[in-house]
Amino acid sequence: MKTDYPVIQADILIIGGGSAGSMAAIRAKELNPKQEVVVFEKGDMKYSGSIARGMDALNIVAVPGVSDPETYVEAMDIHCDGVFDTPVSYKLANRSWELMKKLESWGVCFPTDKKGNYDILKGHPKGKFIMTMKEPELKTKLHKRCVELGVRIINRIMAVRLLKTGNDVTGAIGINVRSGEIIVCQSKAVIMCNGGTSRFGLPGNGNLYGIYDFPGNTGDGYCLALNAGAELSGFEYTVTYYIVKDINAPLLFITLTRGAQLFNAIGDAFHKGHPGMMTMIDEHNAGRGPMRIRMNHLAEDTIKEIEELLFTTERPACERFYEGRGIDFRTGEIELSPTEIFLCGGHGMTGIRINEKGESSVSGLYAAGDTSLCVRGHLSGAFVYGEVAAEFGTERASVTNHRDLDTSQVDEFLKNKTAKLNQSDGKVPIEEFEYKLRRIITDYLTPPKNEYKLDRALWWMNRFKEEFTHIPRIKTIHDLFKAYEVENIIQCAELNALASKERKESRWGFWHQRMDYPSKDDINWRKHVILTKDNKSNEINISHKEVIR
Repeated sequence: MKTDYPVIQADILIIGGGSAGSMAAIRAKELNPKQEVVVFEKGDMKYSGSIARGMDALNIVAVPGVSDPETYVEAMDIHCDGVFDTPVSYKLANRSWELMKKLESWGVCFPTDKKGNYDILKGHPKGKFIMTMKEPELKTKLHKRCVELGVRIINRIMAVRLLKTGNDVTGAIGINVRSGEIIVCQSKAVIMCNGGTSRFGLPGNGNLYGIYDFPGNTGDGYCLALNAGAELSGFEYTVTYYIVKDINAPLLFITLTRGAQLFNAIGDAFHKGHPGMMTMIDEHNAGRGPMRIRMNHLAEDTIKEIEELLFTTERPACERFYEGRGIDFRTGEIELSPTEIFLCGGHGMTGIRINEKGESSVSGLYAAGDTSLCVRGHLSGAFVYGEVAAEFGTERASVTNHRDLDTSQVDEFLKNKTAKLNQSDGKVPIEEFEYKLRRIITDYLTPPKNEYKLDRALWWMNRFKEEFTHIPRIKTIHDLFKAYEVENIIQCAELNALASKERKESRWGFWHQRMDYPSKDDINWRKHVILTKDNKSNEINISHKEVIR
């Protein structure tokens, strides 16, 4: 069949080349070096994803003799207020030690003391699971391994549609974000690893792009899966973190676990134990913020250890930032501030609902990392379920044949693309449209929520969808690619409002706080709020499912 666009075939197509996508690609090639593994990456896979370079820790490692998977599940039960699927979290913890040893064998540094003991920190309600890692080139190491194994990496490709044959997902359509050319990949299994919705609410500094997580994550995976018929859950969980003011620099685990002191703006101390994120946000919202960290009482060796982690492994730009602000850890204080609101599986509880095989509710579609509902899985969850999805995706690929390409699905997308490019005379630049959209998200979807605010959010999202066909100016390929991102942000905002309105209780502290339903209601709401799409009516269906114990 001759087409005007390239059509390639793969055994496994991985959408997103961050932590989860890299590990999925590596594992798929380890299992079967002969199978064709393709990665669609929106940026450059060498530096893409939420850990563009290195990381200071694996947040979840059940170290034999120190902690165990059962204790981790108990900790998650507290963290998630009981709304999580036990088998998914248990498998993460159960494979975490094996994963860590594998990374170590690849040269990733996990420091030990003179007795050979790993540096393991406490940051969960039960058990010690946070393992210190000193690896400033973690992402580049993963990328190099993908290249060595023969993974076909196609950079600058944004996945815009999943292909279906009957009830099965059988590939995807991608668009080059620089040229606008499309590429079609037919595959036997598709693994979604393209992050959460970091570009959601507006940051406090008023800029279009925020300070937390990767701004290229615009909920693409959520929307692709939704349109393909997959179940989504946890969209009422709106994440806000409390980090260093004006820079993407998580600091709490690194400093507080090593003896740093935490104070609010009026001098009250919070450094006994490990204060929760909710405590700091509550203090801030009560007018007693910003919170601040002091380290001037720490030994010089401890400060140097913190500096080494921050300035080399965690965020190399940190050193220049603190120098520019005139902050010396030995004498000064570090001011903290809330991030913009966002949606995420790794830091929160939002995503494509998966089972312990990494499978979604749609045949042929798998998910891992921030795109998946592996609650609070962080980097460990991305790595483990990247491997798990690759294992079961490989198993499926080995017994599945390629289907004939349904070109009508591609033709439909091409018509949509052409229609967007015909909006060159739109009234406002796409950036201005996005700014207003995200201001509305901040106004109406930032907790605390109530029925009125959520109804207003839904009214605005319907209006944005109507206006999107003629108001934004789309003149260039860059505008076109941003238009697809903005569409996804609108969809995610609608999902967030619907799920938040459906859950008539408050749960998870500030992350789902409703002033009109201020109490937690375990009898009626200790369950999943499930979102699916009726592709005939384009309506979002809402249902409930019990958690799996």
